[in-house]
Amino acid sequence: MVYLPSEIAIYPIFIASFIVAYLSIPSIVRVARQKKFFDDPSHRKSHVRQIPTLGGIAIFAGFTMAAGALINHNSMPSLQYILVACIIIFFIGIKDDIQIIAPHKKLMGQILAALVLIIPGNLNFTNLHGFLHIYDYGSPIVSLFITLFVIILIINSLNLIDGIDGLASSVGILATIFFGSWFYISGNVEHSLISAATLGALLGFFRFNLSNGKYKIFMGDTGSMLVGLLLVVQVIMFNELNKETTSFSINSAPVISFAVLIIPLYDTLRVFIIRMSRGRSPFVADKNHLHHCMLKLGFSHVQSTLLIVLVNIVFIALALFLQNINMYLLILIILGLATILSLYLEKAVRTNGNHTKKSSCAASE
Repeated sequence: MVYLPSEIAIYPIFIASFIVAYLSIPSIVRVARQKKFFDDPSHRKSHVRQIPTLGGIAIFAGFTMAAGALINHNSMPSLQYILVACIIIFFIGIKDDIQIIAPHKKLMGQILAALVLIIPGNLNFTNLHGFLHIYDYGSPIVSLFITLFVIILIINSLNLIDGIDGLASSVGILATIFFGSWFYISGNVEHSLISAATLGALLGFFRFNLSNGKYKIFMGDTGSMLVGLLLVVQVIMFNELNKETTSFSINSAPVISFAVLIIPLYDTLRVFIIRMSRGRSPFVADKNHLHHCMLKLGFSHVQSTLLIVLVNIVFIALALFLQNINMYLLILIILGLATILSLYLEKAVRTNGNHTKKSSCAASE
């Protein structure tokens, strides 16, 4: 089979991924309505009508068909394992969207997908770029467990923020644009093809997720976990490529990666702390997320998503601007600023709803 050069292939890969995702959603919505595969409104949900939850099928189809057909497997040996991991996540997610499965079974599937990426796919973190004075783990076992932890963390953090229209997909779009742009300008064009396929699928879904028309759809667990998987693949590539010093190298790559995914990662940390401080399991869902705070302040779904993404952009710009300072100081600045902003948001919620003790974003539901 003849493949296009990577520099040219970016465009057909992006277009093909977008078209497949975009055109598949109306059919998915019709089938979901016929089979009654809905996300029903509840006290914990932010929507007020039944919405199909199978949008992840479109994201999966767009990415796998474009990447599998148009990316040269010889120039990217890890691609076949990325596709296998996507298939594993797809089947776990689709079963959970149709018929809820036990959390431990979902976790086992995520671990299996992660191990496919790490062992045969050879996608893993081999050092911390000097953080904690570690440049090389020196042990493949240590590398495996650290990479496994990060993969599971990012997959589930994307799943947790998928609570309002457009948020998870917007975070995915922003992160993919960042990583894909860096891959391209740094000369690692073959890696940018993964970003192009991811971006096309997300944009194809995004238009229907924000719509209030008859084809409105949620990405469901299938989509959010798949987006998390595709983002962590790009995070690993980004960090590994920045081990070598070149004219396009980025210092403090692990911290920059954290800043790019600050919204899902910090929000996950925050809600876990809130839940445990109140004697609850960190895995019991509630309405304490940052996007729930925005809704309590009267912002719409679209306004909340836009504001959160703008804040995300500010964090990325700040981290890039300060990338040459001490890595410990940089992460303290990022975490400190995120904490200040979240505390301010909680205070605004309490002030806005001081007529009830349950108005606080951190109050028990």
